[in-house]
Amino acid sequence: MIEVLLLAFALSMDAFAVSIGLGAKQNGHTTKELAFKAGLFFGIFQALMPLLGYLGGKGVFGFVSQYASYIAFGLLALIGAKMIYEGVNEGVGEEIAKITNKIMLTLAIATSIDAMAAGFSLMLLDLNPLLSCAIIGLTTFVISFLGVYVGKLSGTWLESKAEIFGGVVLVAIGFRVLFFLR
Repeated sequence: MIEVLLLAFALSMDAFAVSIGLGAKQNGHTTKELAFKAGLFFGIFQALMPLLGYLGGKGVFGFVSQYASYIAFGLLALIGAKMIYEGVNEGVGEEIAKITNKIMLTLAIATSIDAMAAGFSLMLLDLNPLLSCAIIGLTTFVISFLGVYVGKLSGTWLESKAEIFGGVVLVAIGFRVLFFLR
């Protein structure tokens, strides 16, 4: 269970970073409204994408089962490295004129694509995939909701740090899958 909590926390860091940026800008929303909207959009997509990755992985698992831990490690390491790179080299803070549902949908999809690849690793953990995805979604909802308030209070200086931290945790989970779940 600790693996899914760590995975949920790490995957939510992209959404947290974006939520900080949204909270710092707010553009026409109350903080409470924007926090709920960010939590809802990011939470739903972070729950659905790993489920899609899990189901897709189940379809090909028979063909790649002997290499599954290597594939899961590679995916988690790549996602983690990408998050670390983005955290070091760029911020999420592009200017958004108005935070619409279309913008939120786009941001939710963009921040959850990585979760689809991470869903493959759920096959190797001895956990219920639906429960795991629900935990990932709920964790992301809470983290994103809080991220808007953090952004309102602190500005955007935490965005990159959240991405780097999430990336490091994903790489660590990848090593755990590689060395301890084979």
